[in-house]
Amino acid sequence: MSDYIQGNFPLQSVSEKNSPLKSLEAGMKDLSGQLAITVAEAASERKAGDILVLRVADVSYLADYFVMMTGYSKVQVRAIAQAIEGKVDTEWQRRPLRTEGKAEGSWVLQDYGDVIVHIMMPKEREFYNLEAFWVHAERITIPEADEGGGKPT
Repeated sequence: MSDYIQGNFPLQSVSEKNSPLKSLEAGMKDLSGQLAITVAEAASERKAGDILVLRVADVSYLADYFVMMTGYSKVQVRAIAQAIEGKVDTEWQRRPLRTEGKAEGSWVLQDYGDVIVHIMMPKEREFYNLEAFWVHAERITIPEADEGGGKPT
């Protein structure tokens, strides 16, 4: 799917921070991977917990990357989804092809075609355990994504 082009090309962000995710994004050669890192960065800015980026291109035809994260309240899940939409729209000029679950707020799925985003409450994430289902996918390490998470103390 990495050959799939929507006609939206990434533009350099106006406000660029010195972030470990930015340096990881710069090192990734495929556009889908860079988009996945942008999603992870937006989620991290909204204090999403346990952010996981999986490269599923070799084990699935559904997408190139899955990005999974935890939100600790329905309000936070919706805020994370909104932040991702805003950042991807600003930096990539792309909107999700489909968004599901935003009204309920316990599991939001955003489909960008080559990147699929799952924002889940802890109970849903534990119950469905998507990480175990995609165990053969390559895990992309996200620096500082798990530190501080959004988990209440």
